[in-house]
Amino acid sequence: MIPTLVFDLETIPDAQGLRCLNPTWADLPDDQVIEQALEARRETHGHDFLPLYQHRIVVIGCVFRDDQGFRVRALGQADDPEATLISSFFKTIGHYTPTLVSWNGSGFDLPVLHYRSLVHGVAAARYWETGDDDREFRFNNYLNRYHSRHVDLMDVLAGYNARASAPLDSLARLCGFPGKLDMDGGQVWQAWQAGERESIRQYCETDVVNTWLLYCRWRLLKGELDTAAYAAELQLVRDTLAATPGAHWQAFLAAWPPA
Repeated sequence: MIPTLVFDLETIPDAQGLRCLNPTWADLPDDQVIEQALEARRETHGHDFLPLYQHRIVVIGCVFRDDQGFRVRALGQADDPEATLISSFFKTIGHYTPTLVSWNGSGFDLPVLHYRSLVHGVAAARYWETGDDDREFRFNNYLNRYHSRHVDLMDVLAGYNARASAPLDSLARLCGFPGKLDMDGGQVWQAWQAGERESIRQYCETDVVNTWLLYCRWRLLKGELDTAAYAAELQLVRDTLAATPGAHWQAFLAAWPPA
């Protein structure tokens, strides 16, 4: 079995970077810097979603599936520096060369990882390989949109048409999966301000499990899994989560009744 790594980021505005880009904010505390940036964005664009290079990664959630089973966790610890989280993610790719799976990873998660790796100088040779050192990567690598080492499931299902894309929560619920429970991406900065770091990590973990379940359903459509194999994958997830400590997993399973 080729290992599969489902990933998802949670980010907050990068206060230090914003100070660097706007020196007039140099003496302001983080929350004021960020509020100034969000307000400026609202005035110029009608919304407060900052450009991707102005995001700071605070959580990387992962599902890892290989011959050893199914695992889900947020990388590192809640107080780990951003560079440590990024390095851990790319080291996993370097060690296993997994198939990457995401929901809007091409539009958000990977560009953010690219920019933040550049800022911190985090090397990731295997990820950036395009065939110069490994000929196999010339024809299938992580960077080419139409290659299979990274499957952006949202993009694939939308036929690479941004107007046809759908939210993860909606598609998960329509397919009978739990979807998002008590948080969404727009609430992460407020939760971070409130010190709810563990809640953010748990939210990210449930997102990658929803993505994995949709990926399994898609593999059923493609014929990569037959009905029995698909049911076995879902049961593996149920059994693993039932044996994993955490109230968020109890809530997730309660929202996912057996078919």
